Amino acid sequence: MNQQQRQDAIVDLVRRQGYASIEQLTEHFAVTPQTVRRDLNALAEEGMIRRVHGGAGLESSTVNTAYSTRKNLNLEAKRRIASLVASHIPDHASLFINIGTSNEVVAEALLDHQGLEVITNNLNVAAILQHKEDFNVIIAGGQVRSRDGGIIGEATIDFINQFKVDYGIIGISGVDEDGSLLEFDYQEARVAQAIIRNSRQVYLTADHSKFHRNPVVRQGNIAQLDALFTDRQPPEAIVHLMKAHDVALHLA
Repeated sequence: MNQQQRQDAIVDLVRRQGYASIEQLTEHFAVTPQTVRRDLNALAEEGMIRRVHGGAGLESSTVNTAYSTRKNLNLEAKRRIASLVASHIPDHASLFINIGTSNEVVAEALLDHQGLEVITNNLNVAAILQHKEDFNVIIAGGQVRSRDGGIIGEATIDFINQFKVDYGIIGISGVDEDGSLLEFDYQEARVAQAIIRNSRQVYLTADHSKFHRNPVVRQGNIAQLDALFTDRQPPEAIVHLMKAHDVALHLA
């Protein structure tokens, strides 16, 4: 078993049990405690587990990781994903971009495009794109979340419903093996649902850590997507669902 296989197996074990000690993992994988600690630290940095004293546990299903931490999690993977998404967006297209650190990196990757019209409920996305003179950037109204610059609420949904765009680029906090797209914030999920309804094609950006998180709010289902952009092969159950619903998989 190589390092990647062992780390994937650690995540599976922690998900099944809710907690695993360093002692248990050392015995289970026949490696040293130092190796287990390195694995746990690496997985925690990727947001796939929560490092606790003496072992590892699951990430919270009710509280998201702090924005400042998420912004740097799996940053290189996010950049590869963003570049791949940008390559599928033609010049002079219209698009929604919603809340999420992955989508902020997508916004950066779109700066080489020409003539885009972007509607967003993410103040950080708007700030990234505002200096492009040939872009038309429209900010949704609503309540601004101080922690991450996301805009949410009934006014946001009403605003989104006024448009029908070529592409909806959405982020996510977790993807369940039954295909559920999951979020932590009910209001954020409702805005994302409006974006899905009003987009001709829906692209989901999700690095590999999102396949091992279980937020509590159902945002939608993978069957509603046209394409998933990620950096590693998703779990087999998700791949099977994508094939059944003709959802394209793009690996960065």
